[in-house]
Formats: sequence, C-alpha cells, structure tokens
Amino acid sequence: MESFTERAILIIKNIPSGKVMTYGQIAKLAGSPRGARQVVRILHSMSKKHQLPWHRVINSKGEIGLKDDEHYSVQRLSLKSEGVEFKLNGTIDLNRYLYEPEIYDHLI
Repeated sequence: MESFTERAILIIKNIPSGKVMTYGQIAKLAGSPRGARQVVRILHSMSKKHQLPWHRVINSKGEIGLKDDEHYSVQRLSLKSEGVEFKLNGTIDLNRYLYEPEIYDHLI
C-alpha cells in the first residue's frame, strides 16, 4: 500500500490545467481527512522534486493560501494563465473550478 505522501503526490499530479483542489480535499482522498497541513508540507518540500502543479492547490474558502506577496502573485498568475478566473474579492469559484475526480480509486 502506498503511503499518504505518495498518494497525495499522485493526486496533486493529476489535477488538470484550469482546475483546483483544496488541501483538505487532497488529504481526504489520500486517506487522512485531517491531514491538510501535511499536504501543505508535501507541497512545500516536494513540488520541485516531483514537478507538482502546486499552484492548483488552494484553501477551502477558494483562496490562495500563500501570504507572501511574490508567491501569491506567481500562483495567481499561473492559475489565470490556465483560464481560472478570480472573483472581485480575490477568491476562486469552487463550483466552477474545483476538480472532483469521478473515480478516486484510479488515483490511489
């Protein structure tokens, strides 16, 4: 059986362009419903090594979780370049852009 980290990496790699997933959603699919902070750690420490589309992961409010101006801007521009639109309040419409795989089993 794959570890939580391996499952989370696979899930993140499968987020299609123009879609987003939340930290908590990824954690739940990877087998740890309370593991959202672990997903943050994985993105922080393994995005380059595994070429993860880190910019497609946001918080459950539809917001970019990064507070650093530079990284926030990079994430926002990356999402916009994939066609993701932001509301006037800076959030992403999860009803429109949230990726919810039809069959979770193929991811894990």
